[in-house]
Amino acid sequence: MALSRGLRCCARVFSWIPVLIITSVVLWSYYAYVFELCVLAYLLVFHVCFVMFSWTYWKAIFTPPATPCKKFQLSYSDKDRYEREERPDAQKQILVDIAKSLPIFTRATSGAIRFCDRCQVLKPDRSHHCSVCETCVLKMDHHCPWVNNCVGFSNYKFFLLFLSYSMVYCVFISASVFRFFINFWVGDLPNGPAKFHVLFLMFVALMFLVSLMFLLGYHCWLVVQNRSTLEAFSAPVFTTGPDRNGFNVGIRRNLQQVFGDNKRLWFLPISCSWRATLHKGMCSAPSCTPCSPMTAWPRRPPTQSSSL
Repeated sequence: MALSRGLRCCARVFSWIPVLIITSVVLWSYYAYVFELCVLAYLLVFHVCFVMFSWTYWKAIFTPPATPCKKFQLSYSDKDRYEREERPDAQKQILVDIAKSLPIFTRATSGAIRFCDRCQVLKPDRSHHCSVCETCVLKMDHHCPWVNNCVGFSNYKFFLLFLSYSMVYCVFISASVFRFFINFWVGDLPNGPAKFHVLFLMFVALMFLVSLMFLLGYHCWLVVQNRSTLEAFSAPVFTTGPDRNGFNVGIRRNLQQVFGDNKRLWFLPISCSWRATLHKGMCSAPSCTPCSPMTAWPRRPPTQSSSL
């Protein structure tokens, strides 16, 4: 028991290594650009890019993953009844009876109500259990080691903005350092520490830029389609069967589910008030709308047989 606890503690410590790597590279780039190159004409724009990158990265890392609220947890009596029952079919029926009052439309591949044995909760639509965070995460996309956090409902907007401002940061550094790199290449750059910083600033910025272009492009496609990374690999299952486009409610409303209704806040890492309210409620069926990202209702009205 003590050994497993120690291993988990070590795993938590080592999980911060990717974050420390990114932080170290960014802090070095700040030192190299501001103190070594010191391009005064670009410093204002550089600091805007640096602040937005840091702000979004911080929010992506330290925003806790949203988890199912208490209404999806089994009550003491339901839990006792479920554990006492040994027949799998009877257990499935117990979950079906409990789910009738909950806004749940997706199913397991077997057609049963999705239930997490570890968290003892009925999984809301688009929720999955993260083995790293050891909890069920609402609208889980993936667990990202570079932010040491689960990317899901609570921080997906911040994660996308982090990717976007990271790419802007890399593009700006590459473009503004390019002429120094050319001088370095033809031998016109004076000898000194700046030569080393110019070479590596250009190399590191371009390396991250190429990776970010593919990653951000992929996630933009997911947002437009209203899919998570997990749903892109395995289509969500409804009572009518698997449907990759089951949550697609149109490009505009798909974007609103991630970024909110106020377009002026789309490019700022600020949570929308209606998303916070929806998270607290998690959420009662009468008040849900097709744009509710927590329940992520199917684009087609559920049939009577699927209204559990």
